[in-house]
Amino acid sequence: MRPRLRDLGVEIGTLPTGSNNAITDVPGVQVGHSSLVRDEPSVVRTGVTVIVPRAGEGWTETAFAGYHNFSGNGEMTGLPWIEETGLIDSPIGITSTHQVGLVRDALVRLAVESGGVDAFHLPVVAETWDGWLSDADSFPLTESHVREAYESAADGPVAEGGVGGGTGMICHEFKGGIGTSSRIVETKSGTYTLGVLVQANYGRREDLRIDGVPIGRVIGTDEVPSAWDKPPSGGSIIVIAATDAPLIPIQCQRLAKRIAIGLGRVGGYGHDSSGDIFLAFSNGNRLPSGDTTWKVEVMPMSHMDGLFHATADATEESILNALCAAETTTGHRGRTAHALPVGRVRELMG
Repeated sequence: MRPRLRDLGVEIGTLPTGSNNAITDVPGVQVGHSSLVRDEPSVVRTGVTVIVPRAGEGWTETAFAGYHNFSGNGEMTGLPWIEETGLIDSPIGITSTHQVGLVRDALVRLAVESGGVDAFHLPVVAETWDGWLSDADSFPLTESHVREAYESAADGPVAEGGVGGGTGMICHEFKGGIGTSSRIVETKSGTYTLGVLVQANYGRREDLRIDGVPIGRVIGTDEVPSAWDKPPSGGSIIVIAATDAPLIPIQCQRLAKRIAIGLGRVGGYGHDSSGDIFLAFSNGNRLPSGDTTWKVEVMPMSHMDGLFHATADATEESILNALCAAETTTGHRGRTAHALPVGRVRELMG
């Protein structure tokens, strides 16, 4: 088992982490993966990751949410409804570019089968492209993979690296994928948890920084080969932030904007061909479906600074956890994405 970033002696920021240092430290949030790795009839390295905002209540209660489109060469379904109402009422799926529709439809079917009270469903499903390591044009995922990810969703530690939607992803020319982190934040309104999960599939080697150190320039392609024949100018990253702080939609949107700070620290610039889309939600209020009047608590805007720090720091660490956890992967057409050499990183950071 490969180490996480903190196992290398590197700590991002000053805020403490939750018990698992994962998005699942936010009460009620669960994560599940389904990974598909096979060589016949075509070489496939893909999958789907599902985030459940409210365990046990995903189809009967909503959560306030907001998003930020940092660079729009990508897809996240359901955003017009979030923009209109500030609400999310279903699990969140993250997968490969060509399978967004399948995952979205499978989540709709799950909603209907699970007794979702709404007359229609507009789930959130986001993507990054895994076609360099996986035969994306073979459309390998099925509804059963979405069900597996949803049914396996749990709290506690979260598998990272080349798993679920991150199975075939590449980050800063190393193997990338899923990463997560959390922070405990003391505010004037109370103490809350903020967690982040990323699907990282972006970046050039020379831009990679770890806690400010230009690791990507030190560990060049002469030492660890690039995953790409010719590195693309862009790439994509999906970032989901969750908190139990009592936030309304505009405050969730403010959190989503701060995700860009963490991405920038690691070396993401939002290039023209990048799909960098961020979503933040709060389950700090109970919002049952139906005609019941909601009684909502709202954190004052002036109490949010700690959450801003937490969002940036947890995003930065989530990306680096994805890089640390991912293992060398050979896939479509014999292409290989090499793992970040964590022993070398430990040496350099020391």
